[in-house]
Amino acid sequence: MKDTSRRNFLGALALSGAALGATRVSAAPAKLNLSDIKKDTDVACLYHCDFGDTPRFSQMLTNINNHLSAYEFDPMRVKLVIVAHGAGIKYFLADRAGTPWEKDQIDEDLFKRYVGLTKFGVECYLCEITYKRNKIDLAKTRNDPSLKFVPSGVATVAELQSKGFAYLKVG
Repeated sequence: MKDTSRRNFLGALALSGAALGATRVSAAPAKLNLSDIKKDTDVACLYHCDFGDTPRFSQMLTNINNHLSAYEFDPMRVKLVIVAHGAGIKYFLADRAGTPWEKDQIDEDLFKRYVGLTKFGVECYLCEITYKRNKIDLAKTRNDPSLKFVPSGVATVAELQSKGFAYLKVG
């Protein structure tokens, strides 16, 4: 392969990767099967969020930050996951119109704090059953690559525990 051909190939590869990255950012949250979830660090913990109490949600984010700090914010040492179902999903909705939480006032800084934690590998698994039972369109979910849909929140809690994730619930 000529040097210019190799350079053109690598340039095209880089552009396609950038396009894929841009597409991924604008896509809806991914859907995970329970079998897709893996424990890939020695220390892993799930935070169970089935509540709609905003001070409690804020405290959970503080606890996650403190948890990460004990491992020097190193995602190779600790994996933290939030499993949200029931009222817990309201913090991850971009649009609450037509939901049981449409009149709730939620400080946007809470989601910004969550996104800050995702830089250290934190993810949130959202329960599809909650969306179905409340007739909430999945497209109302905030667009962030750390958000993933799971078939059932409670089944995901059990699945993560069976794979060695510790269980924490704030409050």
